[in-house]
Amino acid sequence: MMMMVKRLLAFNGTISNASIQHKLKYLFAAALVALVFYLAVLNQFDHIFIIDSPHDSPHDSTHEPSHNSPPPITNHPIDKLARDAQVQFKQVLAKRSITLEQAASRYRERRGRHPPPGFDKWFLAAQKSDAIVVEDFFDRVYHDIGPFWAFDPAHLRRMIKDEQHYIRVRDGKAWFVSDHLELRQPWVQRWTELVQEMMPNLPDLDMVLNVMDETRVLVPWEDINKYVAEEQRQRNIFHPSEAVAEYTKYQDEHHDDDEPAIKVEWIGNELHQYWDHYRVTCPPDTPGRNASSLETLARPPIYPTEAMPFTVEGFIKNFTASTDPCLQPHLRGMHGTFIESVSMSTTHSLFPIFGGCKLPGNNEILIPAGMILDSYDLFSGGDSHGGKWAQKKNELVWRGVASGGRHKDDNWWGFHRLRFIQMMNGTTVSLLEAGEDVAPSFRLPEASEHQVLAQKENSLGNWVSSFSNAAFVRFECFPQQEDGNCWYLDPYMKRTESIHMKDQYDYKFLPDIDGNSYSGRFRAFMRSTSLVLKSTIYAEWHDDRLTPWVHFVPFDNTYDDIYAILEYYLNGHDEQAEKIAEAGREWSEKVMRREDMMLYVWRLLLEYARVMDPSREKLGFVGDLKD
Repeated sequence: MMMMVKRLLAFNGTISNASIQHKLKYLFAAALVALVFYLAVLNQFDHIFIIDSPHDSPHDSTHEPSHNSPPPITNHPIDKLARDAQVQFKQVLAKRSITLEQAASRYRERRGRHPPPGFDKWFLAAQKSDAIVVEDFFDRVYHDIGPFWAFDPAHLRRMIKDEQHYIRVRDGKAWFVSDHLELRQPWVQRWTELVQEMMPNLPDLDMVLNVMDETRVLVPWEDINKYVAEEQRQRNIFHPSEAVAEYTKYQDEHHDDDEPAIKVEWIGNELHQYWDHYRVTCPPDTPGRNASSLETLARPPIYPTEAMPFTVEGFIKNFTASTDPCLQPHLRGMHGTFIESVSMSTTHSLFPIFGGCKLPGNNEILIPAGMILDSYDLFSGGDSHGGKWAQKKNELVWRGVASGGRHKDDNWWGFHRLRFIQMMNGTTVSLLEAGEDVAPSFRLPEASEHQVLAQKENSLGNWVSSFSNAAFVRFECFPQQEDGNCWYLDPYMKRTESIHMKDQYDYKFLPDIDGNSYSGRFRAFMRSTSLVLKSTIYAEWHDDRLTPWVHFVPFDNTYDDIYAILEYYLNGHDEQAEKIAEAGREWSEKVMRREDMMLYVWRLLLEYARVMDPSREKLGFVGDLKD
């Protein structure tokens, strides 16, 4: 470039110095433009070469994803979902209550009542434990307790009069009562210990516990709709001078109350018909209401043919809706809960019973699951939460048992955990791509938004093998085989060794899926430094505290979007994955601590005690309104 300038200067040797300086400016400007254009062409050529290169297969046995992957997709739907979620999360945080007056005021605004007596002591405890108090975080409490306002308190207390396993609170002391020693599972003890931490601040109450894995109360939608309307009708922010500040003391119903117990009909032995019991909870205008149980299960299962209303370009936008089977009748053939549960004892009558999880249509009263209150390393991972992101394996890991219901030789391919493991097995996927009948539990994604580049190049199996380390450690065959194998699963999958929870934190991606009901490992995963991928149809106590795409990554219960999600994060969006992993860890350490679980149950039991109290219409905390 300088040689060209010198030649031009030599040719115009008679030109004045001023003129030379003037022309030099133009020449250097032209040279700069030419240089920029030259580099741009090279850069474009380099990008074209990368796009046209074939998708690489794993380069060694360590299953490290290829470094020669195509450039990351820009303007991906996940980008917008993450941005929108951040805005939503910030809006919720702006509602944090710092003072008792703020908390009580926001309670009245959102609930249409005065807070229950004892609200001030509860808030003081929240302040002492540095808890983040946002009224929205307790929406589940009022969703669960609300329908009981439609019943007379005496009626409710008679319903639980003859129950045989419950936590009893009297005179500021709590203990567990049961006539059956076999029902004293470890998590019942954990629940009792949690309630004891609140003493002596709770009023008298009896708290019936669901000691089964499966959820139990299924009230028809029409009935619940009436009960909720009645609760709303009764809302009243009465004058502070009318407030009653003390709960009614309990008598021992078994001796001092002549009213007989109200018996509830419990339905059992219909393990393969749970869907028909569940669908009565669906609103009449939802597709699940009129979809009856499947008599036979298709191989592979029948997938939805249209985009779900809770998705945007194939990815979940509304996580709450994505957990709702009423919107997804295909789940009756794709989730073990609805195919055949391990046990069943359900009722269509509203009944006050507490449990650690429930389906969206169930009417149990949610409390933190007993397993997550346990310090057992299997569910907590111990004191280890994982190392730094850059030091982790760029892979996905999952270990567990083939639970999720009672699978048999004539229905196993509909079970959700079995489908997930087959989808995460690269060899199985490769054989399926080749046209072999090796995967009755799933089909390859058909929707264009879920077709990853590797699938288009017929190398999906190789790609899955490059990052996936997912397998069962036990098959849970029915009937059980003594050697731990399973004759109808052995041709399709193999068992492998377990990986300790703390060692799973060495991987970047931790998928969390349902078992017989909820997953007991979710809280431990959230507290780790890895990215949590979450799929479920079960509600838990913490749902209102977490924001999908900010604290974890949601995926569909068909698992049809899992490949596309992983392609996004493995292909140029590692920084975004790390950001969500770290945000989830930090936030869970602020709102999912044991203190937070205790405060949630404390607040819940104040409301429960009020709805069971004969003086409930005037029970309320008004201390912030008095001079």
